[in-house]
Amino acid sequence: MVFSRYRGDVPMLRPPGVYRPQADTALLAGALRRAGVAAGARVLDVGTGTGAMAVAAARCGAREVVAVDVAAGAVLAARVNARLRNLPVRVLRGDLFEPVAGERFDVIVANPPYVIGDAFPEEVRGRARAWEAGPCGRALLDRICAQAPAHLAPGGTLLVVQSALSGVAATLVALRDAGTRPVVAARRDEPFGPVMRRRAASLEARGAVRCGQRHEELVVVRADLTGTRDHGHNGRGGYGGRGGPAGGGERGGRRDGARRAA
Repeated sequence: MVFSRYRGDVPMLRPPGVYRPQADTALLAGALRRAGVAAGARVLDVGTGTGAMAVAAARCGAREVVAVDVAAGAVLAARVNARLRNLPVRVLRGDLFEPVAGERFDVIVANPPYVIGDAFPEEVRGRARAWEAGPCGRALLDRICAQAPAHLAPGGTLLVVQSALSGVAATLVALRDAGTRPVVAARRDEPFGPVMRRRAASLEARGAVRCGQRHEELVVVRADLTGTRDHGHNGRGGYGGRGGPAGGGERGGRRDGARRAA
């Protein structure tokens, strides 16, 4: 069992195979604080890992926080980390939005795998679930863009972090097509970590990075639900109107947990 310190807080429990919060988590947490969480809001953390974002959302004032992860170790870690801080976080195991079918949230946060490679999330286990995202780096990003808006309450907000190498424009287009108003809310350059350095030559061969490039831009996209269409809110939550030290991580500016949905 490993403990990782998060922003000077009580160390975060991190079982083997669960990735520690890193620069992208910190960027996403900052975007969440700036966006604000209304008193009484319901927040969903998709792919919670150690639970760092769920903890951040609870501390921002959310009435209820639900955290989801496909990995049993991540579910355990998130539950313990929330309990150590006496925070009201409900942690569920499952693939993306399946454990919360029919539920709506005021805020959804997501830090999915986004590293370009040959493997897909469902093909790997352990920490690699935190970064492997297929040849375009969008295996989970595309699913989140397509499914998240249906889980937003009227006026709700999605915050998702990714690498610019995985196509920010594609995320903006997909979220706009899904009925939201997406914008880039935050960005930060980060040096490659061990995973990205190991596959730098492959990324160069794919044309994903320039020759000699050893950094990537991390980007948080914010998408607000537009229009008045009713997605079938089930009445569970009020409409109250979801990290780690900055620096290059193992994934390459990466990652909050081996948590990722397959």
